[in-house]
Amino acid sequence: AALRHGTFAPYKEFTMANTETSNHLSQVQTQSYWENGFLCLIRAISPQQRQDWRAQLETIEGDWLDNGLPRALNIHTRVNAHVVMPLAYEIAAHSAILDVVEGILGPDILLYSTEFSIKEPRTKHVVTMHQDLAYWGLGEIDGILTAWLALSPATPQSGCMDFVKGSHKNPIVPHEDSFNALNLQLRGQKIKVDMAEEDKFSGALATGEISLHHGLMIHGSGANTSHDRRIGVVMRFLSPHVKKPNNAPDYGVPMRGRCDTGNFTLCDAPKGLFHPDNLLLYEEIRTEQAKVMMAGAKGNAERYA
Repeated sequence: AALRHGTFAPYKEFTMANTETSNHLSQVQTQSYWENGFLCLIRAISPQQRQDWRAQLETIEGDWLDNGLPRALNIHTRVNAHVVMPLAYEIAAHSAILDVVEGILGPDILLYSTEFSIKEPRTKHVVTMHQDLAYWGLGEIDGILTAWLALSPATPQSGCMDFVKGSHKNPIVPHEDSFNALNLQLRGQKIKVDMAEEDKFSGALATGEISLHHGLMIHGSGANTSHDRRIGVVMRFLSPHVKKPNNAPDYGVPMRGRCDTGNFTLCDAPKGLFHPDNLLLYEEIRTEQAKVMMAGAKGNAERYA
């Protein structure tokens, strides 16, 4: 799809009722997403559900930290968690989340990746300003979006995302790699463009709220200076009608509609937590995606090394 160029409209906040069964975007919300490149404060998940999900995640962290996984636990939680963790798949498959995604991508939805983005309290880890599509090998497309669910408060103090309003209307800008240990990006990537602070919009979220952003959106986040963990679930959804340049192999999990377009290898939900079959699939996907994610890198990113 062609990039959407045009005059930027001032961002407005739109909230939604927590229905748990139907969470479709309004026409005004959809228009706001395409005008601004992001949409915040979408209330989708009940207090009990988000508490249950956080408790399950932290139980997994306690049980599996030193439990013989082929790779460090935080690699599995940060890269394609939905392939080996039923919890990650369950969250991404929640009807309230998919209803929101359908308002942008339409009725045919693939799950492309899922990660638990965690900043421990009183730590200095950041995510430098970047564009997702700069590294995914999908081109400058509209057919992908990121849904970001807060399992704990995402505030300026805890390191919520900042968005550069309207930046999705421009092509991919030059990036550089830092491989800084305090940068949570795979390559420590950041844009080589100076951004004025007044151009940033704080994407603060209460627990259970979701934000959406476009793959070309310039965004990042600061350190967690709060006393609680900042836990986000990052879900990237694709239209299955998107084609990768050069027909490079890639993978997705069907969520809704018709996904058998032949553009992606379709995968099932995980058989169990870190099931051996899923760990093998995880390595297969990792190997193929590393060819794109790490292309041209002059350093070593452990999560895709």
